Amino acid sequence: MFSIAQRIESLRMERNISRPALAAELGFPKMAFERFETGRQTPTQAQQERIAAYFGVSVAYLRGESDDRTSSESWMERAFAEKPEPVRPAPQPKRAAAVPRREEPVASAGEANTTMLNAFLNGKDFQDALRAAVRDVLRSPEGQALIAKAVRENSK
Repeated sequence: MFSIAQRIESLRMERNISRPALAAELGFPKMAFERFETGRQTPTQAQQERIAAYFGVSVAYLRGESDDRTSSESWMERAFAEKPEPVRPAPQPKRAAAVPRREEPVASAGEANTTMLNAFLNGKDFQDALRAAVRDVLRSPEGQALIAKAVRENSK
């Protein structure tokens, strides 16, 4: 997984342009790309969009969320696009005595809560908030440490 700092540096090196020259080209402060590439500062959303447009890549690629330079779909959007299989209730034991059945089944409180929870979890506002929270955590020093640890464990 690439960080935004690594992607910016890689794209800049591909174009063979210096940090100050790139900053001047995009109208950023002279030392902006030094701070971006060392991870001391993360570009704002607007700056990310300008950088991505300059290099002809998607913002998702710039952020390291996708390896496809042109696709704007992030890994989180792909994760939410896959619908989980519905949870099937466990089979109930058969009753010995015949019990008259209701014409219309009534949802239990647990089923109603599950339906409400699914609607909430699949809502755009929740998914956007979750994406933002995950990005913030992954960009933090603690998040970077967790990612590094996971990579080390998976490479063993």
